[in-house]
Amino acid sequence: MTRLLACLRADVVCGAGLLTRLPVGWLARDGLPYSMTRSVWTWPAIGALCGLSGAGAFIALSHLRIAPLPAAALAVAVQLLLTGGLHEDGLADMADGFGGGKTRARKLEIMRDSRIGSYGMMALALALLARVGAISTLPAGLAVVIMPLSGALARVAMAGVLAVLPPARTDGLASTMARIPLCARIACMLPPLVLAPWLLGAWAGGWAILVTVLLGGGVAALAYRQVGGQTGDVLGAVACLGECVLLATMPAALG
Repeated sequence: MTRLLACLRADVVCGAGLLTRLPVGWLARDGLPYSMTRSVWTWPAIGALCGLSGAGAFIALSHLRIAPLPAAALAVAVQLLLTGGLHEDGLADMADGFGGGKTRARKLEIMRDSRIGSYGMMALALALLARVGAISTLPAGLAVVIMPLSGALARVAMAGVLAVLPPARTDGLASTMARIPLCARIACMLPPLVLAPWLLGAWAGGWAILVTVLLGGGVAALAYRQVGGQTGDVLGAVACLGECVLLATMPAALG
């Protein structure tokens, strides 16, 4: 039991430390069995927490009679503060690399550049507009379900891409996470995939799962064709695009 608790604590530190700006250093202890690959199971929970925080901000602002559009923009701002814009940065870098590079090596070089180009700016602007617009149309009662669920499923897609694609580079964090333990993979994917039909109903939940699979598969195929595998930027782009697509399509599936 002590070993299990130590592993859970280490996984929370790794997962939250990677995907958020939350101050989790107080949980860290010398000698804990840290494993970034094993911590993958925490990703959907972290995504759900970020979505729930955004939903809370949106609902609170709506009760203060703030108009839906600025309330949605501030809700997204809360999520960006929690994640540090990590996934959005990945989307911008991927768009710059895939759009501006001629060769695989050049694409990877551009993606590593911290500067943002025109492709990245356009992708980032469109993604933020899509998220803000989708959230602004949600009733409060629906936002508290759809925003956390979209955050969780988007991280499931991210973990799925990590599991099926080889690393595009021999260095970088993503290259060290090529082999996810089976138990971590199951613990990552199973809870959101079970919760989606339970929270949304069989039809809408099944639709959300299908969208998650198609989004992850589409980005994985594109990344494999462009650079031969996954990078941290590709994984971040999957999470960002996943939230955009799920926020837009889940309400439609609910009718």
